[in-house]
Amino acid sequence: MTDDLFERAPVPRAYFKLALPVVFSMVISLVYNMVDTFFIARTQNTSIVAGVSLCAPVFTLMIALGDIFGLGGSSVISRLFGQKKDGEGKKVSGFCFYAAILCGAAVSVSMLLFRTPILHLLGAGKDTWEYASQYYTYMALGAPAVILSLTPGNLMRTEGLAVEAMIGTVVGSVVNIILDPVFIFGLGMGAGGAAIATVLGNLVTDIILVCFVLKKSRKLTLSIHISGVKKQDLLAVFAIGIPASVTNLMQSLGMALMNRYLVQYGTDKVAAMGIAMKVNMIVMLIMVGFAFGAQPLIGYNYGAENRERLRKIIRFDLCVELVFSVVCAGLLALCAPQIMGIFMKDAGIIASGSLMLRCLLVSMPCAGVILVFTTVFQAAGKALPALMLSVSRQGVVFALCIFILSRLAGYYGIIASQAAADVLTAVIAVILYMQTQIAEKKLSLP
Repeated sequence: MTDDLFERAPVPRAYFKLALPVVFSMVISLVYNMVDTFFIARTQNTSIVAGVSLCAPVFTLMIALGDIFGLGGSSVISRLFGQKKDGEGKKVSGFCFYAAILCGAAVSVSMLLFRTPILHLLGAGKDTWEYASQYYTYMALGAPAVILSLTPGNLMRTEGLAVEAMIGTVVGSVVNIILDPVFIFGLGMGAGGAAIATVLGNLVTDIILVCFVLKKSRKLTLSIHISGVKKQDLLAVFAIGIPASVTNLMQSLGMALMNRYLVQYGTDKVAAMGIAMKVNMIVMLIMVGFAFGAQPLIGYNYGAENRERLRKIIRFDLCVELVFSVVCAGLLALCAPQIMGIFMKDAGIIASGSLMLRCLLVSMPCAGVILVFTTVFQAAGKALPALMLSVSRQGVVFALCIFILSRLAGYYGIIASQAAADVLTAVIAVILYMQTQIAEKKLSLP
């Protein structure tokens, strides 16, 4: 049944069967992120909103590290399954599970030891230090749960268990939503309460996903005794996992860089951008869901050397991303003031945030192109082009754009820098893809 889905099912049916559960998971994750922001914003305390916004890169960092084993492992496993090397894929799955746990423990200890310098680096100041410190501390303690939550679900999709992976994410997110008002208002814990709710939600996700792997998976394992991995597979996990991780690390650094540039214009601008970025994720996370939902399908057919089917999958993936991004970005841009007003009643923040949101949304089609080619490179094990794209959109290219535009146009240059980076990175993505095809003659440009 699983092989039929990956090898013979019509491309649209196989694509949506694997991608829609991921998209739904992303939507639920988005809802809990929005609810989290909503409850924090309902305090009507700009310093709390800004403090939590300054610490957003911490959560992104954890997701990035989880992606090393989740996305890196799923890339290797999907190709092994396509080559009918199921036993080897099983060993890789066990390694990724336990490596994620150890990574989470190491991150937790490191973040607690270096809390003060990291908070300074994030831009926490006199007005925001108390709230940023609360949020940061609880997130650091929960790092193992957050990092592990990225691994089992990604691995399960290589076996076609996309719905089960979705259930784990959805239930954990619902728990987070329920606990948010309890900890923030009921127990009066403010920013710290929001972090605790997030950690507990991820812990619930971990437990559910582990249960699914134990009960439903035929090709994956959680047994430490068969978690040995060949050197070539280990290197392949890191070769793809690290670029995937760098993507989120760059997002984390990009958010921190944006905050550092904006803070000179006031904490209200930082708060407005924090909310605008959350709303922007409505489009971005769903697009990520489509792209990464299709990754096991791309990897399987690449491993099986089914080039004709692979071309059809990539073309269909591009069409879905472009159509969705144009429609949704347009709708959100039209309703930007009303959406911002849901979170904060301050007229200044609504005005600033609406402009910021529209600047973020205008380049969404370019972000879709970047996502498709990034996942193609990851699924095919093309580490160098995957790494180049990973360090571009919210990394090197973004840093150059914000540096140049802030000097040319000040505040307006800062808020336009992400759109400029998106356009440039999309061009780089297409060039890299074309060069890869010319060099290797393995994939064809759709």
